[in-house]
Amino acid sequence: MFRTALVFAVTCSALSFGCGADRNASEDTQEIIDNLVQAGFPADDIMVVDGIVYTGRDGAVSLAASREMLEVDTSAGPDEQYRTTNLVSRTLTTICVNGAAFTGKFSTALNAAITNYNNLGLTFQMRRTSGSTTGCGATITARVSSGTGGSSGFPSGGRPFNTINIGSGLQSATFGTNTVTHVITHELGHCVGMRHSDFFNRSISCGGAATNEGSGGVGAILIPGTPSGATVGGSVMNSCFRTVETGRFTSTDVTALTTLY
Repeated sequence: MFRTALVFAVTCSALSFGCGADRNASEDTQEIIDNLVQAGFPADDIMVVDGIVYTGRDGAVSLAASREMLEVDTSAGPDEQYRTTNLVSRTLTTICVNGAAFTGKFSTALNAAITNYNNLGLTFQMRRTSGSTTGCGATITARVSSGTGGSSGFPSGGRPFNTINIGSGLQSATFGTNTVTHVITHELGHCVGMRHSDFFNRSISCGGAATNEGSGGVGAILIPGTPSGATVGGSVMNSCFRTVETGRFTSTDVTALTTLY
């Protein structure tokens, strides 16, 4: 495998946000970790960076979201009894994306990523803003971080995660606009509840040793009509990405999203 053509779709080593190190924050962090372990995430796949707890290497988990992972939703019948509630509410019709921090290639890619979602006729539409929240049911803020990947998080309380971080290294000429569009689309996917398509074996898209993110957490349930396996380039939600990504959803991505929303 030509390893230089694979780029990790995560970078959590130098994020620009965090929280205080007081006793309450410490207790919250420990509870999140305990909840994740109880939900089925391997302990060695959980990391804390600047006070933020991550799983799957790019999914930030709040205290509320970690508690939701332990709830059982029986409303959809026995076939869905282990599904968590960490999805965006179907009553939420407008998700704004604040792209004020993005210029040049990042700005173009953000517009394309938003179009990816809006072209599917989902229960929600994404709308780009520069800070205004007028008409927004929820807002996701796009930020520039360090590295050459991205990070975001999972929904909580029926609302999408409120931040995506896209690495400044993607501004390099090595990465085309399509690749950046892919990364932004991927991180927005986490915000609305999508897990990595190869969460059970990250080596499929990342290479190296097989790593299982755990099947007991948010969204780690096979979505009807989608394959149980994964292939390189088979989904925008693969754990790792290549420089040759198209920036568009695959057919299985479309099936997954239109089934959920």
